[in-house]
Amino acid sequence: MQELLQYLFSGLTSGAIYAVIALGFTMLYNATGLINFAQGEFVMLGALSLVSLWKGFELPLAVAFAGSVAGVAAVGILMERLAIGSVRKPHPIVLVIITVGASILFRGVAMMIWGKDAHSVGTFSKHAPIEIGGAVLLPQSVWILVIVLLVVACLQFFYRKTLTGKAMEACAISKKAAALLGIGTERMTLLAFAVSAAMGALGGILIAPITMSSYDMGTMLGLKGFCAAMLGGLGTSWGAVLGGLLLGVLEALGVGFVSSSLKDAIAFLLLLLILYMRPSGILGKRAVHRF
Repeated sequence: MQELLQYLFSGLTSGAIYAVIALGFTMLYNATGLINFAQGEFVMLGALSLVSLWKGFELPLAVAFAGSVAGVAAVGILMERLAIGSVRKPHPIVLVIITVGASILFRGVAMMIWGKDAHSVGTFSKHAPIEIGGAVLLPQSVWILVIVLLVVACLQFFYRKTLTGKAMEACAISKKAAALLGIGTERMTLLAFAVSAAMGALGGILIAPITMSSYDMGTMLGLKGFCAAMLGGLGTSWGAVLGGLLLGVLEALGVGFVSSSLKDAIAFLLLLLILYMRPSGILGKRAVHRF
């Protein structure tokens, strides 16, 4: 029982990070219908920015945290303005290829700035680990779970209680109808890119104290975030959270009880299963096509 509980704690910690990354995919998909395969690079930029600001420049954690999120959000805005918004014929395949190219560009720039070596930072606090049922819950895991819960609550408030959030949901339903109602669809798209990039940066910041950060860390994390979004139901915020937590727990259990070599394979096995059995995801709605 103690061993199982320890694996659950580890899985929930990883799953919360996957959920934040999946939220980035979901928010952008809702507003634009675009799958951004550079999302993992936003995670990498968030982690390495924290390394530079907190460890390198020795800024206070709160300032380094906010600066990293704001900096990566600015990168997301530039990506939309320079690469996505300037496309004359925004065919989905063309846009996906652009995001893949942006991913390669971001990795190259990060390698030139931070080098090929891996970097690390300390935990957010020096509290003693919490013992529950014989299993140990690390303080950083508590930070991760609390911050993710706060982010999800803020996103729900944003969508349900603010005019901007409702405008973004209107754009997700129909851009043409939203434009007819006077909603600035271009502005909503820009905001979606900024928030999506910020979600990626947040995931990188949260994972930086528990793993080594390097220029190539974003590829696998981005793919796992995408798997989590698909698992829960691409386009639903709660689906992203559920998919991330489920993926993290199953990954931890697979590593603990089967083999550590399955850690990365589990995400893609789950993706194949969900695409075969329920392509819309666990909480996703089945599409209805009328001809």
